[in-house]
Amino acid sequence: MHSGNSGFIERGIKTMLSFRKSRRSLSIEKGKEGTGTWKRKQLSWRFSKSYEENETTICNGVEVISEKIEAESIQGKPLSVMEINELIQKRQLLEAFASIKYLEDELIAERDGEKYKDNPQEFVRKYKDVDLLYNSITNVIQSIVLETLEHPTVEDTMLTSLVTLIAREEAAHPNTGSTVHPGSDLLGIPRKWREEWMAAVNESTRKRIQRVPMPSKEEMSSWLVLHLDLLQKHLREDLLKIKLSVKKCYPEEYQVCDTYVEAFHKAIASHLEDLSQRSLEFNELYTLLDWVANTYRSERFLGHPDLKPEVKTENLTLLLTPAHWDKLKNDYIASAKGKIKSYFGNILRLEVTEKWEKEVHPEVKENFYHSSLSFDIQTIIAEHMKISGEISRSLGMKMLELCLAELYEFMPRFGEEFVVWSTAQNSPLFAPYFAAYINSFHDLTSGLETVFKVNTEELQKISAALTRNFTNIFWNKLRTKAQPLFKKLLTKDWILATEKLDSLALAVSQFSKHLQHMRQPTGQELLRNIHKYVVREYITQVIKPRRKMNAETRQQVSEKMNREARILNNTLIDQGSDSDWLLPAIHHIANIIGEKKKDEIKEYVKELCQDYPDIRKEHVLAVLALRGLGRTRRAAIFRQVCHRLESPDGGDGGTLFAEIDAPVIISCF
Repeated sequence: MHSGNSGFIERGIKTMLSFRKSRRSLSIEKGKEGTGTWKRKQLSWRFSKSYEENETTICNGVEVISEKIEAESIQGKPLSVMEINELIQKRQLLEAFASIKYLEDELIAERDGEKYKDNPQEFVRKYKDVDLLYNSITNVIQSIVLETLEHPTVEDTMLTSLVTLIAREEAAHPNTGSTVHPGSDLLGIPRKWREEWMAAVNESTRKRIQRVPMPSKEEMSSWLVLHLDLLQKHLREDLLKIKLSVKKCYPEEYQVCDTYVEAFHKAIASHLEDLSQRSLEFNELYTLLDWVANTYRSERFLGHPDLKPEVKTENLTLLLTPAHWDKLKNDYIASAKGKIKSYFGNILRLEVTEKWEKEVHPEVKENFYHSSLSFDIQTIIAEHMKISGEISRSLGMKMLELCLAELYEFMPRFGEEFVVWSTAQNSPLFAPYFAAYINSFHDLTSGLETVFKVNTEELQKISAALTRNFTNIFWNKLRTKAQPLFKKLLTKDWILATEKLDSLALAVSQFSKHLQHMRQPTGQELLRNIHKYVVREYITQVIKPRRKMNAETRQQVSEKMNREARILNNTLIDQGSDSDWLLPAIHHIANIIGEKKKDEIKEYVKELCQDYPDIRKEHVLAVLALRGLGRTRRAAIFRQVCHRLESPDGGDGGTLFAEIDAPVIISCF
């Protein structure tokens, strides 16, 4: 006996007594009362004409209602309330309904005959008996529908009987459109069992979804993925069962497959709404969005080939309302912010711990120093944009905007960390890292423009600022290495060759040699500036006032300057410098210093002034002073050779001497 009918028998026994008492009193007064009493004779009742004309084939011919139903008879003694209830509990619903209908018809006749005018309580008791019996059948209808999906097999005969029962009730209680007024009885009113069947289908699908296992987040991090997979599996099995076994037991008018699909659709929508109210993390929000957008109607679920053509998704409403869908997407983007920030943070952490601290030399790819920085950043953006775009194009664009915003915050933070490391460490790998990161900035900008079609104006500003900061550190480190060697030029130790001729070139080369592995134009421009820096600082140091040298010393200095200039220039040219215009500068000065013939000195000075028109009088006089010429002779040579060539700029080759402070020469003769 079903729980929905608990307490019914007790009430039925009590109310049954009212019927028996009535029958005893009626038997005494049978001659007086006439028709309308509970008589022990053959009784009959008719269905409405509309039902008589129905022709329905049920469950592949298990039962065919095709002939006109003229009447349904109850032979012999009418059943008591308890006996009818026993039929209901045994699910002999057609027989039970016929008996209830007989009691209902008799009670209507007695009511219309005003039999209970003086005893309304008796009528109420009998009416409640009829109503309770009908409600009991309603409960059994609900149970049968609920059990349809719960049991491993489908009871064809039971479903067929259920359909016949609903049809007979609709025929017995035609819907006249009359309204039931408060306080009036429901005798003869349609019981709407088809609507009860529909409600039971909805309740059945709701319970089926509620019973799908759902592990807790503490038990399993991928709890939602597992739950939705199980939901697909169980519901697909239910729909296949409906298609193959349940559908054939109902007339076409029931549209069983469509009804169940719609019921499952509503139940799933409600279930997903409940899930979304939880505190979901980024991966869980994505799982939910992806399932709704890409799984629900796909071949993995409702669109599975085994369910076609009965299961149709074309007419289903949105699984989630637009407002609810937008909220999920906004929550997803908000949750992604922290996730993307942590991914970029991991990139920085790996650079520090796996490269800088371990001093791993950057790879060389296609002759350029390579850092994974650009690739890692673009991979993060591409993957998150792709998975978000598969949910909706607008969500993909929102994810791109979020990634760019986080990138614009990450880049300066990365730059600060590199500056801190490079300042604290005197690592020989600074220059390779510097070149590799400049290359990465270039690749990142290019990739965002070509692959993601992004306006990179903001990124270019950030990259330019970082490049300036890194370049300043580069110059500081280069000067720190080179300046002590420049200061030794023309000193006694330098003249006596205690310093190797290539010491300066080696010091500069520690930095300049890496620029050939930096993308253009940045690497080339920096190499040009280094070449100019070397020549400029060399000349600046050489022309400083110093003690007068004898002829032998001047010859040594000249030869050594020429050899050192060749080493410096050849080194930088070999590394890719295109500043050929700088090559003669040191050689001109070296030749002037070592030349013995006064007339030849004029030619060297003339060449110097022609090659470097930005040279000033003070520079020429300083070089001539280094040669050991007196003030008068220096002035005469300048007037004869260079006074017409003096120019504020350096012509096509650029400026050199304009950037050199001319020394103050004090002559005592």
